[in-house]
Amino acid sequence: MNLSSLSASSSSSHPLAPYGWDEGWEAEFAPYAEQGLLPGRVVRVDRGQCDIVTPGGTVRADTEFVVPRDPMKVVCTGDWVAVDADGGDPRYVRTLLPRRTAFVRSTSSKRSEGQILAANVDHAVVAVSLAVELDLGRVERFLALAWESGAQPVVVLTKADLVPDPVTLAHLVEDVETSAPGVPVLTVSALYGDGLDVLVALAGSGTTVLLGQSGAGKSTLANALVGEDVMDVNAARDVDGKGRHTTTTRNLLPLPAGGVLIDTPGLRGVGLYDAESGVGQVFSEIEELAERCRFQDCAHESEPGCAVRSAVEDGELSVRRLESYRKLLRENQWIVAKTDARVRAELRRDWKRRGAEGRAAMEIKRGRR
Repeated sequence: MNLSSLSASSSSSHPLAPYGWDEGWEAEFAPYAEQGLLPGRVVRVDRGQCDIVTPGGTVRADTEFVVPRDPMKVVCTGDWVAVDADGGDPRYVRTLLPRRTAFVRSTSSKRSEGQILAANVDHAVVAVSLAVELDLGRVERFLALAWESGAQPVVVLTKADLVPDPVTLAHLVEDVETSAPGVPVLTVSALYGDGLDVLVALAGSGTTVLLGQSGAGKSTLANALVGEDVMDVNAARDVDGKGRHTTTTRNLLPLPAGGVLIDTPGLRGVGLYDAESGVGQVFSEIEELAERCRFQDCAHESEPGCAVRSAVEDGELSVRRLESYRKLLRENQWIVAKTDARVRAELRRDWKRRGAEGRAAMEIKRGRR
């Protein structure tokens, strides 16, 4: 048996293997093992302290020594860390291992900061309730962040038992699939167990994060996947289908069929944070059309030879889809511009150019040129 085989065997039999420990994490942690520190994965963060699962069990640890100025580097559920091997209660987190993926949204602050919702995630499950009218724009927003995170997104349409007509359900699935190119779309009824087998198989490998609005059924899904009532569940309000934030922290839960699950609180605000490539992935058909536009910097508004607008006119692309694409791109540019002076300058030049072109077009229309 060669050294790589020995390493693989060692990592697969490691006490943290059910939580995602592998050869890569073992190599990353090697320098800290020499210092006598323990590896662990953060399963919950609460007010500067966190619960960490280690080879010796779950410990409470303080994050005092890893509090950065950058909010993007704060300890988050799903992080792998090096923690004191022994000591008082709590112990101390000494360092974070580099993240492979991170699901980030912008905060509501005027400083345009990012907020890490989950780290080292393989699958991002976007839960969408069929108890209320589909908001495809919100689905696209979640998917843009999911693609940007580096995880594989999946859309799960929950409460499918509330749509008993199979034709209507098929139409709803088709609408979501059109808005989610390259993304699996599943229908699930946690009440009757329909569709759960597919979701269990998907979540059975790696780390899965559950995302969605309050009332989307995330906690019910989490209980169904874990096989017991680990999360509190409240009924959604009848008037608008919104939930009551039954989940208030992000929790990492091992699954009986393998893999781990991170359940998150309901997200009312889902702001983009430097997610241009994610937006491009969600609207891949528009990006492909844009390559055939006459001008490289075509804004798909009034420029001649615009392949995107031609597709709208021919009925190949919906107006709603194009408007959603424009909206998310503008929002993302605004977020990036708040922290990047070069981008701000480019946007100002672009606005001035478009303004001048608009005024010139009006002059021509009025016959003054």
